[in-house]
Amino acid sequence: MSPTVVVLDYGSGNVRSAVRALEHVGASVELTADPGAALGADGLFVPGVGNFHACAAGLRAADGPLLIGRRLAGGRPVLGVCVGMQVLFEGSTEPSERTEAGLSEWPGTVERLRAPVVPHMGWSTVEAGVGSRLFAGVEDQRFYFVHSYAVHDWTLEPSSPTFAPVAPVVTWATHGERFVAAVENGPLTATQFHPEKSGEAGLALLKNWMETL
Repeated sequence: MSPTVVVLDYGSGNVRSAVRALEHVGASVELTADPGAALGADGLFVPGVGNFHACAAGLRAADGPLLIGRRLAGGRPVLGVCVGMQVLFEGSTEPSERTEAGLSEWPGTVERLRAPVVPHMGWSTVEAGVGSRLFAGVEDQRFYFVHSYAVHDWTLEPSSPTFAPVAPVVTWATHGERFVAAVENGPLTATQFHPEKSGEAGLALLKNWMETL
């Protein structure tokens, strides 16, 4: 039986490519903002296009923080992509008429890339984190990025030697400077690039994620 995946429809832009890519790798996909469907699916895909603060506001209007929090509390997988990854951090320096906080699932601030050319638009390789399941078999492949902002520092580590959860697996990329390209943290996974627009490598990565559902 195909795993079920909900692509959260909260007004973040064109997400049909995500639906098609997930269907291509064998998921039964529904594009919806229905809370029952989002909570009940095997996997939740959180897209994000455009301004950080607009996406954060849209997520809150659709009860996204509550849905994501409840899924994570039950160990149910969530995948955030592009700005859908950025909003999982505490905040962003991106200009906006309305400033919204992030979901604070991870510490850190999304900041403008310090690079000769911004936005970073195109194909880049990544430095896959040790033990990554997400990048198994595609560690040396290129993925498609479209962004001007990113997280440059990772500070979340296991809390103490006596309580040793599995440490997050962090993958990096470079455009002018290193930035966080992906995170695998228990049921919460995210990529700064668009796997649904990354050809065969992106499809293989989505298939790897689906195998964790």
